[in-house]
Amino acid sequence: MRRTYDSGPLARPQLTRRGFVSLAGAAMVGMAGASVVGLTGCSSSGTSSAASVKAIRDRGHLNCGVKTDVIGYGYQDTATGKFQGMEIDICYAIAAKVFGVSMSEAKRRGLASFTGVTAKTRGPLVDSGQVDLVCATYTITPERKKSWNFSPAYYTDSIGMLVLKSSGIKSVADLDGRIVGVGEGADTMNQIQQMLKDQGHGDFSVSYPQYLDYPTLAAALASGNIDVFAIDRSIIRTYMNDSNELLEPSLVFGKQEYGVCTTKSATELTRLVSGVVKDLKGSGAIDRWAKKYRLL
Repeated sequence: MRRTYDSGPLARPQLTRRGFVSLAGAAMVGMAGASVVGLTGCSSSGTSSAASVKAIRDRGHLNCGVKTDVIGYGYQDTATGKFQGMEIDICYAIAAKVFGVSMSEAKRRGLASFTGVTAKTRGPLVDSGQVDLVCATYTITPERKKSWNFSPAYYTDSIGMLVLKSSGIKSVADLDGRIVGVGEGADTMNQIQQMLKDQGHGDFSVSYPQYLDYPTLAAALASGNIDVFAIDRSIIRTYMNDSNELLEPSLVFGKQEYGVCTTKSATELTRLVSGVVKDLKGSGAIDRWAKKYRLL
């Protein structure tokens, strides 16, 4: 029988560019040692503490690393504490498979628990065993596959660049001498540099400060401390408003294929996760969720 799956204001700091960078740097240092719904909290131990599928069952829940600030993918409602998004649904589908129940039952019983991750912390968190897997807009790359296992891609996106309408930046030809903010630990800078080379602008001088999370990047753009906020298109839609716009919407570059990440030693869990992702794609569940969460 075929299995079906169904899911049930940023601050605008008035700072100088130098002041904002100093403040953001201090905040990042302070946050590096904190444990919040898992925004940070550990570094890679160098050895894997991956739990077996049996150990996960004995524990009673699947520990999932997810985004907390990406509407449509992984988002935590600050008022209720609840998580929602396509990647949250994927985690519940995996938990349902682990525990041999329906997805709705997995949700009702809370068989998936969620820890917030950033681009910088998701690898160390799965390495240390604090989470069993990461499902957090994690792009599959050859370099990352040397360190972790990935499921087949469940969604494909590309890079987007958000600019203020008042900035005067109308094309990539205007990026020389500009500041492009990117997520810490993301591959965005490399993708933009390659795009500029492909467009004949390889000699441009562009700086790429890294920020801990997307709300901080959005605040940096709004306050004028960066000229461009660059990240995957589906993510950047969360931060679009009347004062900003997507730079050259027709320019598609930097393909991003998202996969579920597990440790190299978690072979049984990796096989299970890959099977679930294949089922979700084959059943049309991923397409339904993409429409539900307005990712298309």
